[in-house]
Amino acid sequence: MSLRKDGIVVVLSSPSGAGKTTLVKKIAQENNFKISISYTTRKSRTNEANGKDYFFISEEEFKSLIKNKEFLEYAKVFENYYGSSKSQVFENLNKGENVIFDIDWQGTEQIKKQKLNYKLITFFILPPSKSELFNRLKNRDMKDKNIVEERMKQFNEDIKQWENYDFVVINDDLEKCYNEITRFINEKIKNLHSNYDKNNILNHIKKLRT
Repeated sequence: MSLRKDGIVVVLSSPSGAGKTTLVKKIAQENNFKISISYTTRKSRTNEANGKDYFFISEEEFKSLIKNKEFLEYAKVFENYYGSSKSQVFENLNKGENVIFDIDWQGTEQIKKQKLNYKLITFFILPPSKSELFNRLKNRDMKDKNIVEERMKQFNEDIKQWENYDFVVINDDLEKCYNEITRFINEKIKNLHSNYDKNNILNHIKKLRT
């Protein structure tokens, strides 16, 4: 991937279970992006490590960081807080590193309002179908049926946010989705026109809502 001297900011958001975390890790690994590691008050999953996937802290600690204005963005999602550290993000950007975020639409809106002096590219990731999303959630270390149902209910609200992103990509095949995202990033960096079929996305959204 072509890089420029100034760091750029790339944001991936999606309904829970659509695959944004896997995509963020792949983009970071293969294109030398720094992942903005979020702070969260939720409990870690069996495959997650503190300081690598998230910084797992208490609600009291999180609220203290809010009070001290330590976050670039933060949000409460499914009864847990998530937030991105200002110092961590700006340190990387000021060194010319590209930073990629794995955050929800609330956090994305906050970053957009900051009007940063860096190129910002936002992506919203959609699942191929609701049934596929349900299967992904069910298999993702979520033994509690209520948690899966809660996330499926939230799905209809989350997809309403798609129009607020630069690009919307359907994650029906990881490699294809990854290639599409990296192509759009390159085109944005070079200020090239992107061949982006919004009608196809709109039709897919309609199917997901039925």
